[in-house]
Amino acid sequence: MDAAAVIFDLDGTLVDSAADIAEAVNRTLADHGLPRVDEARVRSWIGDGVGSLVRTALADAGSALAVDEVLPGFMVHYRQCLLRSPALYPGVVPALQALRERGVPLAICTNKPSAMLPPLLDHLQIDTCFDVVIGGDSLPERKPSAAPLLHLCKHFDVAPAQCLMVGDSATDLGAARAAGMPIALVRYGYPRDLDLEQAGAVALVDDLRELFGGDVAA
Repeated sequence: MDAAAVIFDLDGTLVDSAADIAEAVNRTLADHGLPRVDEARVRSWIGDGVGSLVRTALADAGSALAVDEVLPGFMVHYRQCLLRSPALYPGVVPALQALRERGVPLAICTNKPSAMLPPLLDHLQIDTCFDVVIGGDSLPERKPSAAPLLHLCKHFDVAPAQCLMVGDSATDLGAARAAGMPIALVRYGYPRDLDLEQAGAVALVDDLRELFGGDVAA
């Protein structure tokens, strides 16, 4: 698929980090005497930023604790768990390599805190693949606002309609729609309650090599 620039979501699109995020959530819950939850449940909470994640976890536990009271401790656990077991999805590296070989500008637009991005991308050895990386606190607004995507379009001097967003959730879909940018969705991520088949994506794939090249059988 041709695009003047490609903007990727991170968690659920390039990397499976749910186990590490779930462990950070569970350590936080334990700090406050609250019961652990399974990874599958936490997967359904990922995508809207750490504040939303903690808020949802507290509500699920029936806790009246304030998010602002719990968030600092969660961030400590988040940093500690960041590199426990993150894994790139199959096809990510060859797809990124194919795009780089074509000279296509690449960016990450994620709601993950920006401080977490350099160590994670370095650990996964994809830190040199991207021209720009935007976290959830890099700008005044985050996805599903269009602002981060429009910021990247301005940086690349490319119209939104000429770019491609690649994501896995309603948060990504909402941001792309608001920006007037086409979006491709992956089936393997953290879609939560998004009906992927009815989302109106320009492509729906099981492997990024289906979009950007590389041997899917490899």
